[in-house]
Amino acid sequence: MDTELRVVLGDRRYGIQRPWGVLPATPGRITDLAVSEDGLVHVLLRRDSAVDPAGPCVITLGTDGSFVGSWGEKLCVDAHKIAMTPDGGLAIVDRDAHRIFLCDDEGRVRQQIGESHRPGHPFNHPSDIAFVSDGGFYVADGYGNGRIHRFDASGDLIASWGSVGTAPGAFLTPHGICVLRDGRVIVADRENSRVQSFSAKGELLAVWDTFLRPQDVVADAENRIYVCDSIPTLSLLSADGALLGRCRPVLNGAHGMWLGPADDIFLAETNPNRITRLFPIAA
Repeated sequence: MDTELRVVLGDRRYGIQRPWGVLPATPGRITDLAVSEDGLVHVLLRRDSAVDPAGPCVITLGTDGSFVGSWGEKLCVDAHKIAMTPDGGLAIVDRDAHRIFLCDDEGRVRQQIGESHRPGHPFNHPSDIAFVSDGGFYVADGYGNGRIHRFDASGDLIASWGSVGTAPGAFLTPHGICVLRDGRVIVADRENSRVQSFSAKGELLAVWDTFLRPQDVVADAENRIYVCDSIPTLSLLSADGALLGRCRPVLNGAHGMWLGPADDIFLAETNPNRITRLFPIAA
């Protein structure tokens, strides 16, 4: 439903739809989402596997928000973040089981990264994953390690950096991660209330601290960076961290975010449990 709310972010104006999409009743709550190149919205649901009844891990919605399908009833212990892979598949971070699943878009697991229920091999409660065009990827790891891991396209670990702490380059919770087209790695260091920029090799390039507990970061084709935090605000930065705009599109904050192919911005809210969609409008 269009609530007629309007915001401005940088040089664009957006209308706001909240809630967006038709989700069936399930025991899971929205934790993140990812949007395919053809506009399908894959919504990740998190539940407490120790006490909650079984339910799907992923619900797929069409471009109009209609229900398309669901899957993954027995896949995750603690689903946390989801991302599109370069070949149109999906990567799902199963945080408290210390693993990541690489799946096709119908939920068939093609590869698992990390050993199930073995913290430190290599993950210790991972948070998020971001891909580069050749299929390699970075993992924000996360709630236990305070590290970033770099993998090649085969899923082999090739580098790690970071530690738990408050000094520049360290992390309290590296909660969200994205990669710019020039290879820079952007990390939402949530409990340090900052975003940090690194080279592909892990060299610290910049620290931006104008946020309160940033939850997620994504980047567009122009290397502009979108940051959602817990104020709650949605901020737009240049690739060098200059603030291009700031708005308040959600009620209490978004846990995850993705950019759609029609320049929409999708936000995964946990409280209230819903999806918010920002869509471009004429000035």
